[in-house]
Amino acid sequence: MGVDYYKILQVDKNANDDDLKKAYRKLAMKWHPDKNPNNKKEAEAKFKQISEAYDVLSDTQKRAIYDQYGEEGLKGQVPPPGGASFFQSGDGPNVFRFTSRSANDIFAEFFGSSRPFGGMGGGGAMKGGSRFPGGGGGYFGDDIFGSFRESSMNQAPRKAAPIENHLPCSLEELYKGTTKKMKISREITDISGKSMPVEEILTIDIKPGWKKGTKITFPEKGNEQPNVIPADLVFIIDEKPHDVFTRDGNDLVVTQKISLAEALTGYTVNLKTLDGRSLSVPINNVIHPSYEEIIPREGMPLQKDPSKRGNLRIKFNIKFPTRLTSEQKAGVKRLLSA
Repeated sequence: MGVDYYKILQVDKNANDDDLKKAYRKLAMKWHPDKNPNNKKEAEAKFKQISEAYDVLSDTQKRAIYDQYGEEGLKGQVPPPGGASFFQSGDGPNVFRFTSRSANDIFAEFFGSSRPFGGMGGGGAMKGGSRFPGGGGGYFGDDIFGSFRESSMNQAPRKAAPIENHLPCSLEELYKGTTKKMKISREITDISGKSMPVEEILTIDIKPGWKKGTKITFPEKGNEQPNVIPADLVFIIDEKPHDVFTRDGNDLVVTQKISLAEALTGYTVNLKTLDGRSLSVPINNVIHPSYEEIIPREGMPLQKDPSKRGNLRIKFNIKFPTRLTSEQKAGVKRLLSA
């Protein structure tokens, strides 16, 4: 069949007029020579192919001939038998005279200008109308870029706002690190421009020491829409409350409830660490209400260097007796006066 115009426009053979226009707009904007100064020769060839494909497929007669006889039939190399009405006898019997419109003319019909990305060249502006170089003599309104600006407002892709989701993690997960699998559903656009739902599994590697507010971004994982760059999908680390520990930066804080007797005579703290170890901390000092025992390197891993850790800070909630007998008061007084 020679050149495959459907493949060039990236449409199927059942594409309607709207499908063809949508495909042409997208590809013509991408491959306009003025938009590709670094590979202008390739862009010019592709731009011409895209325009020719649209010219043929958007014309009922040309498309009918192409579908039946291919590019050769369009260009008179395979004249059909019987002399169909859309063939002309000028250069011989039953020979179709194929004329391709200027690529610039076709582009200007869509965007109001054949040279929206570059300078005006030698054509200049004319009162009451404008002529564009290489455009086949087409004329446009007083504002040569007016139509293009209006089209650009509708066509220029914009970036959708990020989609943020909180990702709750336990202190154990943030201490040791973990991997989470997140299933997402979103809309994507196929080659013909139709939307279709897809599901995807995203893998998030939680690193030891990550803090609340840490963001993990998956670029352009939002829904696909016409003229919109899909949104980034952002997961924000959140910390689940823990039964024993609270986090203060890189430190872990725990509060122990003890009696006044234990505060005065000595106490041993027994804890299970976030990585499952048993930790025993004897305290021989007198524990007062603002007392804090600090255990170095038993806190959270540092985000920038997980081999290092913050501290474990042990605080105390001392339960004072609400009543003392006379004998108890006298005994306490003797002990504390000694």
